[in-house]
Amino acid sequence: MAGADYWDSNDQENFLIKADSGVLVPDEFPLLAIKMRPLLRELDAFLPVTVAVHQSILPKKVFVRWSHDHWRTTHTSECYFWRHHWEKNHASNALNPNEYGTSIWVTHLPVNQAFRIEYAIGCETPELTIWDNNAGANHVARHDRLKVLTLNLHCYQEENQDAKLSTIARAINDLDIDFVCLQEVAEPWEGGTRAHEVNTAKLIRERLNHYYHLVSDWSHRGFGVYREGCAILSRHEVVAGDSGYISSNRDVNSINARKIVMAQINVPFIGLINVYSAHLSWWKDGFREQFENLRTWANEKHSRNIAATLLLGDFNAKTGSEGYLLATGNNEFEDQFLKAQQAVSGAASSASPTEVPNDGRIDFIFLKKTSALEVKASRALFTETDYGRVSDHEGYYAEFEPV
Repeated sequence: MAGADYWDSNDQENFLIKADSGVLVPDEFPLLAIKMRPLLRELDAFLPVTVAVHQSILPKKVFVRWSHDHWRTTHTSECYFWRHHWEKNHASNALNPNEYGTSIWVTHLPVNQAFRIEYAIGCETPELTIWDNNAGANHVARHDRLKVLTLNLHCYQEENQDAKLSTIARAINDLDIDFVCLQEVAEPWEGGTRAHEVNTAKLIRERLNHYYHLVSDWSHRGFGVYREGCAILSRHEVVAGDSGYISSNRDVNSINARKIVMAQINVPFIGLINVYSAHLSWWKDGFREQFENLRTWANEKHSRNIAATLLLGDFNAKTGSEGYLLATGNNEFEDQFLKAQQAVSGAASSASPTEVPNDGRIDFIFLKKTSALEVKASRALFTETDYGRVSDHEGYYAEFEPV
């Protein structure tokens, strides 16, 4: 209150309630999964499953039918009966749940390297098999989604630049983002020598709560006084990093000399992902050549052992424009922000050219359609109402799960 905290700590003894609780299964739901754990932890080898069964159905066998690959294959794990005993001297008014006619059954599902486990509970009775399948949706436990972000940093042109770099780092920390693609990453030119200590990607990296690998390179002189380029920050192992010009123009004094960076990232429980941080010229300044070179590079690197290929960055092509249609029109790469927004609104998952909204975006997250990833959510970041403006561009954030 008024900027201060006030505590009632029971005269520094704290408050304590001594009580236990049983499990009461209603007649209309005689079989229930309880003690749910929706998120898997990185070191989990098994997922514990606890089931409450009303004794009135005379359970003969309780089991879990489960899958780790969206039911392409299925497995069955039998549960065993676990009787609750309360200690005789335990100060509790709670009754044994078995006195209410409830039995508790448990098992453990081998998670191994699975990203997601879906399961339903079955119970064989003398007359039929009863199911708890979460009202038809099945029970689900999964690892945290893959979270990605793209942002153009505006090449040291911002007022309160250092504070804005800290805001970007705070958002990455808050959202626990897996990898970030940055464009207009800058450091002073200083006669052509490196000034990496004040490189904007490096400054952001130093303010993150976890260690992030950094892959970066510069392509041309920006605003006359900066080395300007692209970067990728990754929480996960970078198996390989690369960079190269996608423009035939390689004059470092030309803004249309475009070099991008690539990282092959080993994402736990998903696999290898090829990520490209790109900054292309406008259509009239060479977009077609640059995107075709980027497309060729990405396709050549997308081998059978690659789970996904993502192109992120500032493409300088508005939605619905010639450049956008070139990038998405051959059914090879798909706009993930748009796809996620359409899923929320109930629209078709793949927009035709006439359905592409004129929303003014020029920054995109493109996913190669043959990738084993599916977008689940997306939003614009660093808007007036979401962390505040940090650049002349908004950032775009998306969450993915493997398919």
